Amino acid sequence: MYSRKEIWGISLPILVSLFVQNLINITDTAFMGRVGQIELGASALAGVLYLAFYMVTFGFSTGAQILMARRNGEGKYNSLGPIMGQGTLFLTLFSVALIVASLLWTPQLLKLLISSPAVCQAGEDYMKYRIFGLLFTSIGIMFRAFFVAITRTRVLMVNAVIMTVANILFNYIFVFGNFGAPAMGIAGAAIGSVLAEATAALHFFLYTLFCIDRQKYQLSRFRFEGLGLIREILNVSVWSMILYFLTIGTWFLFFVAVEHLGELPLAISNIIRSTSTLLFMPVNAFGATACTLVSNAMGAHRADDVIPIIRRIIKMCYAIVLPLIALLCLIPQIILLIYTNDSALIASCIPSVYVMSAYYLLALPGNILFQSVSGTGDTRTAFFIEMVTIVFYTLAIYWIIEFNRVDIAFCWSVEYLYWGFKLVLSFLFFKKANWKAKKI
Repeated sequence: MYSRKEIWGISLPILVSLFVQNLINITDTAFMGRVGQIELGASALAGVLYLAFYMVTFGFSTGAQILMARRNGEGKYNSLGPIMGQGTLFLTLFSVALIVASLLWTPQLLKLLISSPAVCQAGEDYMKYRIFGLLFTSIGIMFRAFFVAITRTRVLMVNAVIMTVANILFNYIFVFGNFGAPAMGIAGAAIGSVLAEATAALHFFLYTLFCIDRQKYQLSRFRFEGLGLIREILNVSVWSMILYFLTIGTWFLFFVAVEHLGELPLAISNIIRSTSTLLFMPVNAFGATACTLVSNAMGAHRADDVIPIIRRIIKMCYAIVLPLIALLCLIPQIILLIYTNDSALIASCIPSVYVMSAYYLLALPGNILFQSVSGTGDTRTAFFIEMVTIVFYTLAIYWIIEFNRVDIAFCWSVEYLYWGFKLVLSFLFFKKANWKAKKI
């Protein structure tokens, strides 16, 4: 079974890369918090909408990662390059289709759902530039899937640092208009993020070109080889693609419902969303580690090690997250200063910080168990778990926020239901299902 040192050796680079990558979200929120409440709220809505598009492509890369990790565990190293190559080609073309769809339909969607004309216009200004980032992230996430699958994750840290530094620089230039550039506000934040993602994709490409044994993994085969391999990847990933889109799409509905409460609650929610990344990053990092280690263990015919691996990862993750929850609850004012220097807005955010922090006690085991379900290769069951959870989550959004129009802090209580359902259903999968016999 994987030791704590081995688990940590894989998780730490992913955690650091997620931390630095999420600094893009933190940076954008911090810049918008100093532009205005309308821009702060609009960046939340448009940002989550972009995330819904992004997560479709991420779902495909998750399927490719599971497949590459399984082949890596089986010792079939020369199979990884073709999976990587065909996956990248497919995802690049798919992202172009999503960009076109967004340019055509996003303005109408925002006008339909958002009640504030000012927030709607700011959201359109953000998305018409931000959506082009999909072209670069689709390449970057395939490289990320490859490095996670072969458990060579240190490069993710370097890549994330490069992307974050680039994002801060480009935001500084385009949001406020420095170095002779025009001051573009929220549109400048979108352009900065796109350029940062392009820089990160270039780094992954150059690192692979000069630092990876391309012959071992057959990474030189970046050409179309028919639909067979793409179909094999889609057979694993299609459920994840739909799943991730629906998950983030439902989260978008949460922010739409909050926007109907007013511009101030929407601005508060964007700050809380960004603050929650402090806790979500280790939860997500250990979840990704669980997914790839479960897949590797299954590929090496060590299915009996899966449950002990999951249990050990959950304990290690709690050791990281519990001190962060305590820190966030003890000094919320100091942390919120990152996003705004408006003392009244900070005071309004604090109750939501407490509600948000506590639900991670459920989210931590829920996410790791759920990612492990996908790691077994049974992405169809993972899709079913997510769909059941989404149905109740959507009903909760309507009842608590739209119908009862509660205080913004109580709006975040819907997350307890979401993670509670996901935790219970994932636990039942490992308890009752015949997952040890799953082959991909």
